[in-house]
Amino acid sequence: MGGGRHGFRYAAEDKGEFDWRLLTRSFAFMGPYWLAMAVSIVTVILITATDLIQPMLFQRAIDVDIAGRDAGGLARTMLIYAGMVLAHQATSAVQIWVTHWLGQNVTRDLRVRVFSHVQTLSLRFFDRIELGDTISRLTNDIDLLNELLSNGLVTLVNIVVTLGGVLLAMLTMNLRLTLVAFAVVPLMYLVTATFRQWVGQAYRLTRQTVARVTARVEEGVTGVRIIQAFAQEEHDVAAFRRINEENRRATMEAASVRAVYFPSIELTGTVGMALVVWFGGMAILRGELTVGVVVAFVSYLFRFFQPIRSLTVLYDQVLAAMAASERIFELLDEEPEVKDDGDAHVLDDVAGHVALERVRFGYEPDVPVLQDVSMEVHPGEMIAVVGATGAGKTTIISLLQRLYEVWDGRIAVDGHDLRDVTMASLRRHMGVVLQDGFLFSDSIRENIRYGRLEATDEEVAAAARAVGAEEFILRMDNGYDTEVRERGEKLSMGERQLVCLARALVADPRILILDEATSSIDPYTELVIQRGLEELFRERTSIVIAHRLSTVRRAERIYVMDEGKVAEVGPHDQLLAQGGLYSALYEMQFKAQEEAE
Repeated sequence: MGGGRHGFRYAAEDKGEFDWRLLTRSFAFMGPYWLAMAVSIVTVILITATDLIQPMLFQRAIDVDIAGRDAGGLARTMLIYAGMVLAHQATSAVQIWVTHWLGQNVTRDLRVRVFSHVQTLSLRFFDRIELGDTISRLTNDIDLLNELLSNGLVTLVNIVVTLGGVLLAMLTMNLRLTLVAFAVVPLMYLVTATFRQWVGQAYRLTRQTVARVTARVEEGVTGVRIIQAFAQEEHDVAAFRRINEENRRATMEAASVRAVYFPSIELTGTVGMALVVWFGGMAILRGELTVGVVVAFVSYLFRFFQPIRSLTVLYDQVLAAMAASERIFELLDEEPEVKDDGDAHVLDDVAGHVALERVRFGYEPDVPVLQDVSMEVHPGEMIAVVGATGAGKTTIISLLQRLYEVWDGRIAVDGHDLRDVTMASLRRHMGVVLQDGFLFSDSIRENIRYGRLEATDEEVAAAARAVGAEEFILRMDNGYDTEVRERGEKLSMGERQLVCLARALVADPRILILDEATSSIDPYTELVIQRGLEELFRERTSIVIAHRLSTVRRAERIYVMDEGKVAEVGPHDQLLAQGGLYSALYEMQFKAQEEAE
């Protein structure tokens, strides 16, 4: 995606290496939970301390209690050992709970932060970014980052404390054995340095392919009706198989690096352990060391190599999380193209006068969709916008809601340029009903109430009754509490439109924007919808993308669009008499409707 127009790209993206900026930004989300972090760190220190005492107790048991045939002393030593084990397990339980609590809270905050930011982004962002890619960042990438945030700091503290404690104990016990053990450390460093060069890019590629898989799944599920309608199941499965193969290869590339690296570290540690046992054993034979010291030293050496292995796992986790955080922060750094100016004011007491003044706009640079478009709607009037597909009708709707920014000219409501008022206050005065009749996966009641969240149940029912929706709603098993499922799939197209009309009515907007969608609907439902529209149009400024002759006739003025320009303006009869573009459009589109009516 590239971090957005105002975002920045991290060095990690180019080098596949560790980047402090990404790590710092990630851990900043843990700030509000500093107390939980402190508790987690304290428990880690206690866990490490109780673990490091145990080899000393074994040394005492062997060299003092067993060698001195002191049964009572051995019992006391073992009781202390048992106490250390119990303390270790108890603090481990606390640490696990606190760490998970911390991780889940941070994950929740981060996911809400990203989701709320996505809601502010302009439509142009969604025009160019696959939905599945955005979903992958909100789910897969945040889950992966959570692994680092919830366990990374704890693991790091454990590594530092353990290495420091073990090193001190080993040096205290025997300097020569310590030097023998450390002989393999340079080899470990060489292996790790080589690993760092390989694995960063492998993880980045894995995150990208996972996003593509998610995007394809989303597309395949939402488009399953079209896939089946055209009998393209095999084609779609083949495409999905190719994307999954790319993901498999990327994942196996990362796994291949780990498959070489981790056994290499284990082998290096094993060599170090063997050297210590050999040198220690020879020292015992020469009478220079006791068995207890060598046993304790081997135990400490195991504890020394264990954190090093953990460190490599942590670094492996950091690189994977860094690839995920890079994608998350790219999304967070994406700035909305359309946003309120610093001095934007709230739009109150709207009369409903709307004017487009020489508007010019396009979705791609230097490719205008609208050219020098001017329109005017007086308070309480209804205008219709008609034209061939691609003439720019739906674009006008998007600009009226300020979902995009005009290139030139201006759009004004009651004389206020849309760029001078807050978007929230502007949209509160607008009711929008679009062609697709989008509904949320919720009850019919809540879908209607979405137009004005504080609306009472009585107001919801009144709106549904006014547009003619209540009849079919009450026929359903749960009435207004019927769940409509995702995108309203449980309802017919006409029923969805009636719910959307009720939603617009309960919002009680001064300006109604309607992309009329009554095509492919049975005549009875169309009649009900038309009656609902009459209720919506009453005493409101209405701008309608007209598909039906009945709506066109009702309009005070009809704006005929042609290739992004206003070609003709006037009422139905006048435009028809002119014999121009509208007359031709009437012959092609509206005349059959008139005859049918």
